[in-house]
Amino acid sequence: MLEVAAAVIERADGAFLLAQRPAGKVYAGWWEFPGGKLHAGESAAEALGRELHEELGIDVGRAYPWITRVHVYEHATVMLHFFRIVEWSGEPKSREGQAFVWQRLDAPIAEPMLPANGPVLASLALPLEYAITDAQNLGTAEQLARVEARMKGGLRLIQVRDKDNWERARLIYVVTSMARQYGAKVLVNGGPAVDGIHFTAEQLMTLRARPKGELVAASCHTGQELGHAMAIGLDFVVLGPVKATPSHRGAPLLGWDGFRRIAEGASIPVYAIGGLRPVDLNDARRAGAHGLAMISGSWS
Repeated sequence: MLEVAAAVIERADGAFLLAQRPAGKVYAGWWEFPGGKLHAGESAAEALGRELHEELGIDVGRAYPWITRVHVYEHATVMLHFFRIVEWSGEPKSREGQAFVWQRLDAPIAEPMLPANGPVLASLALPLEYAITDAQNLGTAEQLARVEARMKGGLRLIQVRDKDNWERARLIYVVTSMARQYGAKVLVNGGPAVDGIHFTAEQLMTLRARPKGELVAASCHTGQELGHAMAIGLDFVVLGPVKATPSHRGAPLLGWDGFRRIAEGASIPVYAIGGLRPVDLNDARRAGAHGLAMISGSWS
């Protein structure tokens, strides 16, 4: 299997860099995330730094491990280790004669896109925060007020949890209406599906195929559960608890080392959850998390 380090180089305005494969290479003219093959004895992070210096003339500052995808081409099976790069020095230049473009997700995507890289765009579209409702503690009216305030401020992914709340139907209806106004996505824990559905770990392990839906996610606590979510093709998962949390009193805590061990090499985005606050985002991403899933941390 051929191992490759691939870079999602992200500007502050949300644009990311795509490079066009030069003439003489397999899939010449196709677009991809920049990067290259791992040398013998080289880690993916080491290969990333070397390749980006050689290919684009930049030196990596801050890079977060992200997802790992395997793709079977006609000529080879490739394992791509993706990193999200948010800091670098130097201005990207074409050092190997390849064209490149700063791409935005809300603009037409450069074509043709390498088959291995196309599905990554859907994962890249997921925001860094997955907010989970807590109307049982906040009260429905206060929860709705905070949802609207957060959506006005840019929150774009939310789960309606609150399974034991007698006003749950109203909560789903109003949150969904707000989401339509602000362009956010809503998943409902256990259903019914709105923009998608979020399953508990117990429900996840009963699934034998990915249910229909725009977004399908699940909670995970173990490597076995994450493996099952990947096998049936869920869009993302939350993994935890990382720290102590009132919603899972007495549950074994992963800590960041435990989270890293389970999430490492995941083919789908993994959100960290459990006693977390926005200030934990850097630690989460360093451990391989896509971002943070928070209950109280999203509404404080």
